[in-house]
Amino acid sequence: MAYGNTIEPTAALVTDSRANNPIHEERRLKVICIGAGASGLLLAYKLQRSFEKFDLIVYEKNEGVSGTWYENRYPGCACDIPAHIYTWSFEPSTSWSSVYAGSGEVNQYFENFAQKYNLHKYCKLKHLVSKAVWNEGEGRWEVQVINMATGETIHDSCDILVNAGGVLNAWQWPKIPGLEKYKKKLLHTANWDASVDLNGKHVGLIGNGSSGIQVLPAIHSQARKITTFFREPTWVSPVQGVGQHIYTAEERRVFETDPAALLKYRKQLETDINGIFPMFTANSVNQQVAYDHMVTLMKTRLQNERLEKLVIPKWAVGCRRITPGVNYLETLGSEKVDVVFGGIQRITENGCISDDGKEYPVDVLICATGFETSYRPRFPVIGSNGNSLSEAWAEESKSYLGMAAHGFPNYFMFVGPNSPIGNGTVLVAIEAQADYMLKMMDRWQTETIHSFSPKKEAVEDFVEWKDEYMKGTVWQEECRSWYKRNSVSGKVTALWPGSTMHYLEALAEPRYDDWDIKYDGNRFAFLGNGSSQTEKDPTADWAYYIKNEDDGPYLSRGKRRKVFSKSGSVQRNNVDPSLKQL
Repeated sequence: MAYGNTIEPTAALVTDSRANNPIHEERRLKVICIGAGASGLLLAYKLQRSFEKFDLIVYEKNEGVSGTWYENRYPGCACDIPAHIYTWSFEPSTSWSSVYAGSGEVNQYFENFAQKYNLHKYCKLKHLVSKAVWNEGEGRWEVQVINMATGETIHDSCDILVNAGGVLNAWQWPKIPGLEKYKKKLLHTANWDASVDLNGKHVGLIGNGSSGIQVLPAIHSQARKITTFFREPTWVSPVQGVGQHIYTAEERRVFETDPAALLKYRKQLETDINGIFPMFTANSVNQQVAYDHMVTLMKTRLQNERLEKLVIPKWAVGCRRITPGVNYLETLGSEKVDVVFGGIQRITENGCISDDGKEYPVDVLICATGFETSYRPRFPVIGSNGNSLSEAWAEESKSYLGMAAHGFPNYFMFVGPNSPIGNGTVLVAIEAQADYMLKMMDRWQTETIHSFSPKKEAVEDFVEWKDEYMKGTVWQEECRSWYKRNSVSGKVTALWPGSTMHYLEALAEPRYDDWDIKYDGNRFAFLGNGSSQTEKDPTADWAYYIKNEDDGPYLSRGKRRKVFSKSGSVQRNNVDPSLKQL
């Protein structure tokens, strides 16, 4: 058979351009990604690695990449899990200075990643997406973008829109009466002004979430006095079983020269994190062991009966996100730190009036009060039939597996509602989301797909299953948490109903029957002119399937799992890993 021979298409198919091409002919794919943080950079990397006929634009509002790690520069800001596993699974770093590396190092990691793989070419910095509208007739998203340098409004469009803006992105001032009346210096941890001098100042600190826990010990040596306000207790400990540690020159030398040793260390850290998950089961033995251990640990560090009553929670360990809190508990007991427990009634020109009725004047007021966590987009996202995602999620944010929303075709989001952001390490989950998205993009590119959107019944079934699962977890207990949209007893809208490894297996293969897939014309037009893509390539092996043995992939999930998990390669005793860590 001569190369290039084809059968002429019938008259009924000549109107479809694919009729003249081999099966699965790739059409040009245009993707717009919102945000050049970790997720946006990963999407760019994976598209570049796996796809050929594509165009990608990543719009980023900041002047640099890496998202939250570019923005958050407050004193003490650091990764709250071991840095060696806060990397892409395939891209380790040998240069971390400590277990819980500072935000500057994490920012540099993602900047290095972008430079290494030449990802900046896809990014348009200082460009803010202000609106996105689905055009059903064209099967495209029409996207409005503001050039923040010039003020110009740009109109763009794409086949697939990916929101990588992140959940902890829209920082907010506390909703306390009189905040605007404060006459002295007002700061927010997510919008830090490095020019403010704290030396010799009386500093007020509102909040004891992750950022507040990191700020307090970091500013202790500068401030003359610190008054910290918080209304609720919180668990503070290196619960991962790894305390802060500055790597020695010898340890870093080993990381740099012995990839096997570094891989072993990373795998052990990851295994330890994954082993903790059973602790999140309510009323379990693991939870009780964790609770008793944490109480003992916090009392040992506080050495103060009054603070013990204020700081140590009564609710389960893990109901609210746990922060390592390096030196936080010790700093609370310092002579120059006053702890004011309870709500703040109002803010005056000079400071804060607490629930005790007293006014606490301060020279600088720091708000470590977090972010808006409803998952509603910060700009209009208008899907099919003119539906607004913000309105659809006004009462409850309902996603499909943390990545998509019903009624919003060809639209993905990273770390959407009910993603595993507190179940273990998050970056591997982001990788799984990216892989899933690219599998859908591949089908769009090589078939006659007009649009795809998760079916309403699929979303509702997932949410129902999630809600039932959460009843048996500590996350559903009564504690104020952003996992529940900053409520005490609302639905858990942030976390995945299972472990991170559970999520990886759930996303390994798309459930196409959960998707409403619409086609342009005949759904089988992708069959083309009857020839294969392999025959189109004169350099390919046209008998690639002829072999001496069956080396193909296993076709059952069970067998495939044993291969990718290297089943049988590790020997464990019957002691639960989470108990061993404690």
